[in-house]
Amino acid sequence: MLDWDQLRQNFPVCERTAYLNSAAAGPLPRPVTIAATEFYRQMMEEGDSRWDEWLERREQVRRRIAEFINAEPDEIAFTTNTSSGMNLIIDTLEKRGEVISCELEFPVSTISWAHRGINVNFVDVVEGELRIEDVRRAMNAKTSVICVSHVQYSNGFRINLEELGASKGHHVLVVNASQSAGAFQIDVKQMKIDALCATGHKWMLAGYGSGFVYLSRRLLEETRARAIGWLSVERPYENRKHEIHPRLDAAARIEWGCPHFAGIFALGASVEQLLTVGTENIEQRVLSLNRHLTERLSEEGWEILSPLKKEGSRSGETLVATERPKRTVAHLARQAIAVTEKPEGIRIATHFFNNDADIERLIAALRESQT
Repeated sequence: MLDWDQLRQNFPVCERTAYLNSAAAGPLPRPVTIAATEFYRQMMEEGDSRWDEWLERREQVRRRIAEFINAEPDEIAFTTNTSSGMNLIIDTLEKRGEVISCELEFPVSTISWAHRGINVNFVDVVEGELRIEDVRRAMNAKTSVICVSHVQYSNGFRINLEELGASKGHHVLVVNASQSAGAFQIDVKQMKIDALCATGHKWMLAGYGSGFVYLSRRLLEETRARAIGWLSVERPYENRKHEIHPRLDAAARIEWGCPHFAGIFALGASVEQLLTVGTENIEQRVLSLNRHLTERLSEEGWEILSPLKKEGSRSGETLVATERPKRTVAHLARQAIAVTEKPEGIRIATHFFNNDADIERLIAALRESQT
């Protein structure tokens, strides 16, 4: 049986803060911090002498990320955030047709397409949920891409990707996994996901400047990279200046230049931790804490805006209505409790390193905020 209290000790932030804000940015655990700082120490003391070793470590991380989402290593490329990942996906799909998305989405899932002149069809939500039957109704001869988040940043709604994947028809399924990767299991094959991007700085607990993109082998075979760099070609060390031979067999073709090793190694340490703990165990823990949180909030009379009628729509994020969100967040911050301000209230995020004491500390502080 997992000792969650022992795992919590890897998170120094928990010593002073009830950190309920991983939906904004997750705190770094010790192993992740060590992985990044060790790279910088090596470069400080040895310069570039470990270049080949670092390249091999990058490939090890690529293999572990592939395992993390049940992909193949050559379907994984490293990015620095969600926006870079989404734009790389759009590079391969911008001539496919119109996009289906929804009103709950984070802007990067919609404006990035619109910026290329691609029409985005916004599906209305019902009681805070995107219904798959409404996505089906939005499909027509002009649409060819479905772009949605696994978990919505706005209210925590979690869509059933397996059901959506089974219903996509001829459409390409693109998933923004930044609010789910690290908290929920993802199986790109079983869910029939064609492309996916995620950042490392939220639930993956890897810090800013880390992330990855998945492009299915079918998409890789059907497309070519829109932009390339010196490492995007076959045999880059031959330094061919007058010939272009882009890599066609791997998502790594979109890694344009010298790698951001520190971010990659931090992401690798994070994925190693998540796989060791077990993605299923983490998902169960996140949901258990979220259930406890929503029960306590309801007992205290707080209005929960996240859709909770279906247990399968629950995530690690809870949107709670407050009359003066800014004031509430400031009050909680004075009590060393971290949450996110939203227009409707506050967003509370429970990750596996949180515990019941964090929740009770929040409840007590919210009670005080009303006096």
